[in-house]
Amino acid sequence: MIIVENLTKIFATKTERVVAVDGVGFTVEAGEMVTLLGPSGCGKTTTLRCVAGLERPHGGRIQVDNSPVVDVEAKTFVPPQSRNLGMVFQSYAIWPHMTVYENVAYALEGKKISRAEIKKRTMEALELVQLTGFAERPAPRLSGGQQQRVAIARALAGRPKALLFDEPLSNLDARLRGEMRSELRRLQQQVGLTSIYVTHDQSEALAISDWIIVMRGGRIVERGRPTEIYRTPHSLFTAHFIGNTNLIRGRVDAVDRAAGMVKVETALGPMSGLDPNGDLKDGDAVRLSIRPEDMHLAGDANDGGGNVIAGRVVVATFQGSAVEAELACGGETIQCHFGRDADLPRGSEIRLEFDPKASIVLRDEPLEDEGSVAGGDD
Repeated sequence: MIIVENLTKIFATKTERVVAVDGVGFTVEAGEMVTLLGPSGCGKTTTLRCVAGLERPHGGRIQVDNSPVVDVEAKTFVPPQSRNLGMVFQSYAIWPHMTVYENVAYALEGKKISRAEIKKRTMEALELVQLTGFAERPAPRLSGGQQQRVAIARALAGRPKALLFDEPLSNLDARLRGEMRSELRRLQQQVGLTSIYVTHDQSEALAISDWIIVMRGGRIVERGRPTEIYRTPHSLFTAHFIGNTNLIRGRVDAVDRAAGMVKVETALGPMSGLDPNGDLKDGDAVRLSIRPEDMHLAGDANDGGGNVIAGRVVVATFQGSAVEAELACGGETIQCHFGRDADLPRGSEIRLEFDPKASIVLRDEPLEDEGSVAGGDD
């Protein structure tokens, strides 16, 4: 288990003082994979580096397996080499003059471990990442995905209390990234290691995580299961940042607190939606978040059970398993995903319907570029 409490990290220069991590707190239960997700500059990597011991925080506490490794108030700071945490970086950090076996075994050198034990641990780690047959291969003769597996095996060989991943797949091409996502998830579940994973890739976070922590400007925006974060976000920032969504501006017209639903007046007509926070009131400026896959072609008549809007097809592209379309609906541009047999000629007029429970109503807020929020530090 890893517990982070009220973590604060400040970077100061002669001209500015940047709070990169601002009172962050979360818990990673034993065996869980928790992902810190957010744009560049949100503080996610700095948080991870504080857990690893590569940064000294200015406030807060960090515990690993109930042992404090950081307590700023008590002046406790356990050096990184004494925390028994494995870390996998964005760069593979593979020694080119060594074989695969030697790269993994190197992590165990100088630890008062017998040669027989080093061999045993090294081969076990290579077996976990499915590289047993590559033990004697020179490291430069590996693909990018294989080199990343070596880096993971090296971290596992030390039998760490937890694994920390800092954007480990960002240097791989799209196909290898997809393969390694599945491999990392399989490995983490098989070994049962407590893990913290940092990424700015939303699809990566959705695919591999038990929990996702969304960060912005050095703070936590929200925390939830991948399905919850995607289907029912609690902030406009999360809805906008994770995946594709349509955001329709409006103003709350009526609130049904018992049902958790609100009616919203929009430029496209009245709509109903789910209020996930239960705090909206009449007159609030809001946006409805509707995922493209939740929009469907409407029939000629509406039974009153859903939201319906009319639009004109601007472009429709066949993607194999689906047809992705962009529609002009009044002053809004709406994205939709339909079945692969959908026939949507350019310029055709269609009607869309979508379930109010799939229409998430969120308080309006600015969605400015987050790149400079924390001085460019992740």
